[in-house]
Amino acid sequence: MTDIESIRRSKAVQRHTGLTFHLATRLLPERVRHPTYVMYAFFRTADEVVDAADPGPPAEQRRELERMRAAALGERETDDPVLAAVADLRARHDLDREDVDTFIDAMLMDIEKVRYDTFAELETYLRGSSVAVGHMMLDVMDPAEAEQARPQAAALGEAFQLTNFLRDVREDVRDHDRIYLPEATLRTHGSSHADIEALDPTDGVRAAIRAELRRTEQRYHRGVDGIRYLPPDCRFPVLAAAVMYADQHRLIREQGCDTLSARPSLTVRRRLSLVARAWLRWQFESDPLRVFYQVTNLDPPTDVDAGTADAVGRESIHDPSGSD
Repeated sequence: MTDIESIRRSKAVQRHTGLTFHLATRLLPERVRHPTYVMYAFFRTADEVVDAADPGPPAEQRRELERMRAAALGERETDDPVLAAVADLRARHDLDREDVDTFIDAMLMDIEKVRYDTFAELETYLRGSSVAVGHMMLDVMDPAEAEQARPQAAALGEAFQLTNFLRDVREDVRDHDRIYLPEATLRTHGSSHADIEALDPTDGVRAAIRAELRRTEQRYHRGVDGIRYLPPDCRFPVLAAAVMYADQHRLIREQGCDTLSARPSLTVRRRLSLVARAWLRWQFESDPLRVFYQVTNLDPPTDVDAGTADAVGRESIHDPSGSD
């Protein structure tokens, strides 16, 4: 069983490394909240293997990630309470082994792959770093319409990850020599990875970030639309997370789409304000997409992926009065 110590340790990891996700997790029912603490700690610990200030030699990083994989899959004993708890969760919630494997494989990619030429290449990484995470969260929530929810959970996981990439352009290249903006997008706007490396927010870099914001917002649209498939007691917490993550797009645009000069960051007060506004609207509105657009003030995309709900372009979905 997942014991109190593993929950305590996992909650501490989340509280200190992911405030937005932590605030949203606290809104989840206990049956989902405690497993979410454990999974987040697992994801973050694996990420730190490759993102630590002094990560060590690549071979050592690979060995550590493979050790974590084996422990999470229950294939080796471990004295790490988080890894033991993950193995227990995987067994109790029947988490797909493939999702654990895909996640660890993405962390292994981070050891050597530090540039992406096309968005298609980046999607391979996203399948592990975010889609697999969304699938595991969905398995813990255990919705009645799991198959309908699965593509949307994947889209929302991708949206969260892509927002982080766009927010952290400066930090990623400066601290880890890693660039997640596809070279193809930069070239389209007359820029290149060289501008990112030089921390030079050229007009082309800003235009590329603006284009990737729009691409990410397509995924938010599809992901938020899928919230209706989740168990009722999980819908608002996931919506709250989406609202907080997506509000970073407002900050990025307010900075002129320049995340090379400074990393945008939401204040605690802003996060709490967003959750409160979303909660108030949620009391009178059952459509998560409508609440999402009313609170974030984002414009619904006009060219979303196939299969997205027909809410795109509805005039009433966007309420410009919802500002602080």
